[in-house]
Amino acid sequence: MAAKGISTIGAASRSLSSSLMAAAKEPDVENLRLIEELTSNVDAVQERVLAEILGRNADAEYLDKCGLDASDTDRATFRAKVPVASYDDLKPYVKRIANGDRSPILSTHPIIEFLTSSGTSAGERKLMPIVTDEMARREVLSSLATSVLNVYVPGLHTGKGLYFLFARSETKTPGGLTAQPALTSVYKSEHFKRRAYAYTSPMAAILCEDASQSMYAQMLCGLCQRHDVLRVGAVFAAALVRAIRFLQLNWAQLAADIETGELNPRVTDPSVREAVAVILRPDAELAEFIDRECSRGDWTGIVTRVWPKTKCLNVVVTGVMAQYILTLQYYSGGLPIVSGMYASSECFFGLNLRPLCGPSEVSYTIMPNTAYFEFLPVGEAVDASNLVELARVEDGREYEVVVTTYAGLNRYRVGDVLCVTGFHNAAPQFRFVRRQSVLLSIEADKTDEAELQRAVERASSALLRRRGASIVEYTSRACTERVPGHFSPALPHWTLAP
Repeated sequence: MAAKGISTIGAASRSLSSSLMAAAKEPDVENLRLIEELTSNVDAVQERVLAEILGRNADAEYLDKCGLDASDTDRATFRAKVPVASYDDLKPYVKRIANGDRSPILSTHPIIEFLTSSGTSAGERKLMPIVTDEMARREVLSSLATSVLNVYVPGLHTGKGLYFLFARSETKTPGGLTAQPALTSVYKSEHFKRRAYAYTSPMAAILCEDASQSMYAQMLCGLCQRHDVLRVGAVFAAALVRAIRFLQLNWAQLAADIETGELNPRVTDPSVREAVAVILRPDAELAEFIDRECSRGDWTGIVTRVWPKTKCLNVVVTGVMAQYILTLQYYSGGLPIVSGMYASSECFFGLNLRPLCGPSEVSYTIMPNTAYFEFLPVGEAVDASNLVELARVEDGREYEVVVTTYAGLNRYRVGDVLCVTGFHNAAPQFRFVRRQSVLLSIEADKTDEAELQRAVERASSALLRRRGASIVEYTSRACTERVPGHFSPALPHWTLAP
């Protein structure tokens, strides 16, 4: 089924075909129609979004200092008066909000929380402001992504997803606002809780801040419901690889718990134990099956062996996560790998409208209703006059993405470098290339993560595979023992191929 799905998706890159629309079910039909409408009217939607943002935030201090008032909602005035901004430019304003200043600083709508960035920009965790209605916009985009996947992989609603999802601890700013990772905010949202029935993991296990207890409980519940699982995933590929590794190390204890129907004492969180007790029952037959499959030492296709109805993997495999593609193909027996959505702490960007495409072909169509988007051509000076609007980017060219959000980030440099790969209707499609600030630099040489990935793949193909070995994951280290200095991959994990 997977191979057939992959072979029929090429025509959908320009518009969703009538056959796909006809096969869709409500409410997916309405969502697909919305995608077609938005992508056919990109420039008009972007103009409306910018006018809305500027109109509602006209009384905010930041825009006032830029010289804008309530009547200045057009693009020309915006481009002339509002500068391109980095996080350092906005940090004084963000700090005041975090310290308790409730005046309209960046936005006239109250900031309800901060989302913390992942720390990929020079290791610094940034605070991204969020307003109440931002969550609704993110829920809409998530719903659109679900509808697209439902069309290409029918029947997913009839089963469950085994997703390994992990919440992290939240903190409070001096002014009392919550600061937490974007994914943690999603997991704690009412929208996610309403959809908890679609996952094998109970909410208590996902929200448990002890990663070890959370992983154990999620894997155990996934095994108990193995015949209900139609998709397996995590947010990033690394997390799914580590979940399979966790099964390799802990299958015997998991089987023992299933045989007795008693949860291991290593899980001490009362809410997790209570939630797992609803699912876990004595099942000697399942325990014997796990013992038989996992004791063989052969982990080829383990995903479909343990969860036989699985139709796809759902993980991000773009950027640095590309290093895990071969490992996931090995564990899954070649299931399609879906990278469905492109999002960040700043805002949600867009969708992969060809979810069953090969991992190297993943491109995202930016939805023009989520924020106002501009693009700085790579290699050009950081100047407001150099920015290009969403509808006017050029095919094949690389850009750094710049966003203006409803929460008050104005012409903010996200730091992601994207390459235009084509168009869906009038909407450009982008391949994620790299983080702008993530470069290896030594002896005046600049190497980005994509180049490092290609170097590792070439070395693996030439040196390891012929010896029956493959790389599971890697990092890099600086070698300065000889001149000129250089970087080399450090390989913390490798395996013998079957």
